[in-house]
Amino acid sequence: MNKSYEVEYCNLELRFDRRQIQNLIRDLIQEGYSLYWSETEGQFLISIRTGRKLVKLRFQRMKNRYKIVGDYTIKDEKLSELLEKLINDTRGHAIVKRIKDRQIVIENIMFGEIIRLVEVSGMEHRIIYQKKPFVTIEEMIKAFQSKRAEERAAVLRYELDYELTVLFDALQENNEEAIAESKEKLVLLRSEMLQLEL
Repeated sequence: MNKSYEVEYCNLELRFDRRQIQNLIRDLIQEGYSLYWSETEGQFLISIRTGRKLVKLRFQRMKNRYKIVGDYTIKDEKLSELLEKLINDTRGHAIVKRIKDRQIVIENIMFGEIIRLVEVSGMEHRIIYQKKPFVTIEEMIKAFQSKRAEERAAVLRYELDYELTVLFDALQENNEEAIAESKEKLVLLRSEMLQLEL
């Protein structure tokens, strides 16, 4: 085992069925780990002996499925590989920090694949990989807080009311050209309303 090897797993969001936990236990036994597990009504716990350390993986029961809970620091390379296989197989989410010789590599994993890879050395950090298109949390917050759609919706309702009045007048006057023009505008307004989900 590499003594400088250390991996932190944070913000894990992995969901399993019982079979996947059994497969993990089988893989751990095949790799030669000494382990035991216990189960209560709300939790499944796997305790794995790695040298002098005991790593406890906690799975919270959610009806017929399980969810891994907690943050983990793993200093065993094989165990780390098995945990990453689990993240991949369950198409889970995680932030993985690989610590080696004063350098940290941070992987953001969503749906089992790396979407961002950052290398941190001292005070410097550099983005090695970033999946495109990437929407930042700030952009998402701005989009949710944006009033543009609501403001346009209010104006759109006035435009619709006005255009319906124009169409009514054109129908009263039996003006075929004005009727056709008004109907075209109403089709465009309807399309915009559907886009704004009104």
